[in-house]
Amino acid sequence: MKRYCQMLELVDDDELIRKYVEVHAHVWPEIMAGQREVGILDMQIYRYGNKVFMICDTVDEFDWERDMARLATLPRQAEWEAYVARYQGCDPSATSAAKWHLMDKIFQLK
Repeated sequence: MKRYCQMLELVDDDELIRKYVEVHAHVWPEIMAGQREVGILDMQIYRYGNKVFMICDTVDEFDWERDMARLATLPRQAEWEAYVARYQGCDPSATSAAKWHLMDKIFQLK
């Protein structure tokens, strides 16, 4: 299994943040199906203020650039990205890769 961690900054507005959290309580079925189709095994998003942190666990053969590009072509994915962009303070046509920032692991306790 591979693990990727990303962060994103939301619009610093309490009401928009509340709506962003609510939207993620009802993620469209096509979005979750597409994530599974490209090899994402689990995804979690955590929030602190207007910052969100995503943990994405994938199959071993997952290639971030290749498989995220494929995900972007699946049903309703572009629509979802445009929908959540209003809360993320970015261009509605921006890709997930343009909004989310991959993080480097600097420590692991084993």
